[in-house]
Amino acid sequence: MPTLPESRVLHIDITGHDAPGVTHALTSILARSGARILDIGQAVIHDALALGILVELTDEMKSSSLLTELLLKAHELGVQIRFSAITGDEYQAWVGTQGKGRYLVSVLGPALTAAQLADVSGIILKAGLNIDRIERLSGRTPLDTGSAGRVCVELAASGDLGSEDEMRAALLELTHQHDVDIAFQHDNVYRRNRRLVAFDMDSTLINAEVIDELAKLAGVGAQVQAITESAMRGELDFQASFRKRVSLLKGLPASALRQVVDMVPLMDGAERLTSTLRRLGYKTAILSGGFTFVGRELQRRLGIDYLHANELDIVDGIVTGQVRGDIVDGARKARHLAEIARAEGLSMEQVIAVGDGANDLPMLRLAGLGIAFRAKPLVRQSARQSISTMGLDGILYLLGVRDRDALV
Repeated sequence: MPTLPESRVLHIDITGHDAPGVTHALTSILARSGARILDIGQAVIHDALALGILVELTDEMKSSSLLTELLLKAHELGVQIRFSAITGDEYQAWVGTQGKGRYLVSVLGPALTAAQLADVSGIILKAGLNIDRIERLSGRTPLDTGSAGRVCVELAASGDLGSEDEMRAALLELTHQHDVDIAFQHDNVYRRNRRLVAFDMDSTLINAEVIDELAKLAGVGAQVQAITESAMRGELDFQASFRKRVSLLKGLPASALRQVVDMVPLMDGAERLTSTLRRLGYKTAILSGGFTFVGRELQRRLGIDYLHANELDIVDGIVTGQVRGDIVDGARKARHLAEIARAEGLSMEQVIAVGDGANDLPMLRLAGLGIAFRAKPLVRQSARQSISTMGLDGILYLLGVRDRDALV
């Protein structure tokens, strides 16, 4: 038994089949000895219990029957118990590591393979970090491989990180090798205290580009789509390309706008995400280089708090090919985001921005959490986080929200 004179801390490890009352029974024995708990942690994987307790080891405890009582109770409960003695110096060295950096690596995808986890953990190891905890945020995975799956595990790591840029680059490279998304965040108070989420609209909240749909109805679909794709890749100035695309809509009847509103689908996961965010007290915004006539419908349907988009000019029921007021480009999106955060009394660290195009990059960089959603390669490489393997509600995982906590 660990009764060496220099021992100051007792490390108790309990493993076995999980059952109600194990923690209560063992801590009750410790309570009778007046034990002070220094640390405690528990995990359950498929009904297999792993419980660890650190207690201050006093002289009275060393000479008592405490360890024998714990052994007998563990046998009665059908679990295994192991004791390790820790010196005061060893314990103080462990306490001293709490000032190191803390990070979260989230692995998201349709499935989780050993190869993916081995590669991710290898990058964490190479970066000089230690994995402290692994949690599954998604629901339990069925064996039926024919069903569409979604898995998210979160790895909490700590240590002195040498180069964050190198680690991000290595994790990004893994997303190209595997059918998986990987997010890397600092585990700080802001990660648990985000309060505003701003969305791009086209190809983010909705699964379409509205201007392309209008162009099809106007008979100029191919021309406009080519300009749109080039602009979203960052090859053309957004304002100039936008004005050119809108000019091609001249003569389109206003009735076409309602037709487009009725036909464009929501992005998968959009309703689940926004309803959960509302329930959790988040404010939401649409900051779009698209049009207000679609934005207002989404605002009504999804309960969005703020909307900034472009106003299509219509005279006598006909689209003029012009836009009213200033165009909402990338710089203006970032400006609106900062204004909303200020109005809500939030720091930018509490703000999330989500988008897919090059004109979203300014707000993605400004926000504390910028997420490129099913984005073009340039945007994925430039944004700090990206999601491509699941719906919009995959963002909830990056906020630490488990499937069981989200609205179905």
